[in-house]
Amino acid sequence: MVSGAIVAWNTGTTTASAAEPLNSLVPVPVSVQPAAGVTHAITADTRIHTTAAAHGVGDHLAALLRPSTGYALPVADTTGVPADGIALLLGGAPASVGDQGYQLTVTSAAVQLRANTAAGLFAGVQTLRQLLPAKVESRTAQPGPWTVPGVTITDHPRFAHRGAMLDVARHFHPVAAVKRYLDQLALYKVNYFHLHLTDDQGWRIVVDSWPRLATHGGSTQVGGGPGGYYTKAQYQEIVAYAAARHITVVPEVDLPGHTNAALASYAELNCNGVAPALRTDIAVGYSSLCVSKEITYTFVEDVIREIAALTPGPYFHIGGDEANATTDQEYQAFMSRVLPLVGKYGKKPMGWHEFVKTTADTGAVAQYWGTTTSNAVVQNAAARGQKIVMSPANKAYLDMKYHSGTPLGLSWAGFVEVRDAYDWNPGTHVSGVPESAVRGVEAPLWTETIVTPAHIDHMAFPRLSAIAELAWSPWSTHNWDAFRLRLGAQAPRWAAMGIDFYRSPQVPWADNGTTTTTTTTQPSGTWAPNRAYTAGTQVTYNGVTYQCRQSHTSLPGWEPPNVPALWQRL
Repeated sequence: MVSGAIVAWNTGTTTASAAEPLNSLVPVPVSVQPAAGVTHAITADTRIHTTAAAHGVGDHLAALLRPSTGYALPVADTTGVPADGIALLLGGAPASVGDQGYQLTVTSAAVQLRANTAAGLFAGVQTLRQLLPAKVESRTAQPGPWTVPGVTITDHPRFAHRGAMLDVARHFHPVAAVKRYLDQLALYKVNYFHLHLTDDQGWRIVVDSWPRLATHGGSTQVGGGPGGYYTKAQYQEIVAYAAARHITVVPEVDLPGHTNAALASYAELNCNGVAPALRTDIAVGYSSLCVSKEITYTFVEDVIREIAALTPGPYFHIGGDEANATTDQEYQAFMSRVLPLVGKYGKKPMGWHEFVKTTADTGAVAQYWGTTTSNAVVQNAAARGQKIVMSPANKAYLDMKYHSGTPLGLSWAGFVEVRDAYDWNPGTHVSGVPESAVRGVEAPLWTETIVTPAHIDHMAFPRLSAIAELAWSPWSTHNWDAFRLRLGAQAPRWAAMGIDFYRSPQVPWADNGTTTTTTTTQPSGTWAPNRAYTAGTQVTYNGVTYQCRQSHTSLPGWEPPNVPALWQRL
């Protein structure tokens, strides 16, 4: 393993040891039984057969495969068990797969995927994708053949809740960027998408009864800039897009702190009746709704009512973290009024773990974001029967820098390399919180420094895949040395999907049968390490020009072709 602040580039010299599809699956399945010498070919004559209730999963699979294969792949409902083609069937799966797992059987004649629910079939489709050549992810026609190795895979998740969060408050990310991220999450069997809609720097959703929240509170972002917000129709578009991928949206309105954008929009929400200025810095802990004013609860109820009406999922996230501007007594009083409002509008409350000290409701879910392995609030919640979602910042936060030279991200929780993100056990991480009390795992991505989809790519990948495996795969399969090979084999797939991932030197990256290695030899050109580059600066190397996307100090390794989050090839 190579560590340190080194950026790797592809030397094209080493054969990837994890290239065989059955040894390259992420997350790793519960059981894989290869059929030696057997393959199944998807051809121009292949049809997709589905149980009628799962027709949408068949349509999704066809939409994935048609652009790259060029095949028609018609989708038709069936009541039987087809002898050829691809069959997506509800029923007949082993009881062990539950309501989110599946059984995939590949023979020379047919591909048969069975599950008890459409969500289970959808998870199986993601495994089938990874058994096909990586170029299947291309959006343009590619040459075949399109073969799947013979196998029987029986699989189900470790945790019911496998989440990812995107902060759209610090920097606004438009609908297209959110959809792109949802597509990436779906591949790794993520089934909850936590959307952090409000914070000090921006309010990102229309609330009809309080219109200035969006028009004024959403008018800026960290560092200035235009900000932005979602109309209700756009939010519903995101929710529907996620649902089509069997991902449940969890909206977050952070309360009572992290509320400067709301306070700036309506003076009456402030105890002194004076609206503060909009904020574009990244400070935290200074803002609070006025706990003693009745209008505060009218405001909160309006917000919860309107957003809950747009959200079919069961959870409403009320934040609750870093409320340093309220006393413990005020915080308790606020939550005692607000949590019943969540239930009034048909949702269960989620929140950052601080909030759970205010309620004995066993339906309330606490999200642990601390950096220690001992927390009395969380331990007491687990003892009461409340479920915990694990998001320790020093393991699961995708916005933490990989190392000291990472130009994006923050480092208040430390540096989080790929192995750090993978080598921890959510079922034992916090003392006094047994695996039975853990609802699942979530990887949050805060966006103080994350502006573009390329930035999301660079910080989420490869660590998102590590967190997804922790959430899905049984702990008995956990092995870093095996995982790093399987993870490295994802590189050609990510390239085909246009994911600008971070090439961690801890991972042997496979690219078209070769793997990325590191070297200390400095490529020639006008770029140099440890130099300050401003946005717009251009450098050349081997006759190719690159333009700096974001101001930063360059890393000690040749950046431009390997860190597309920072450099755009012209």
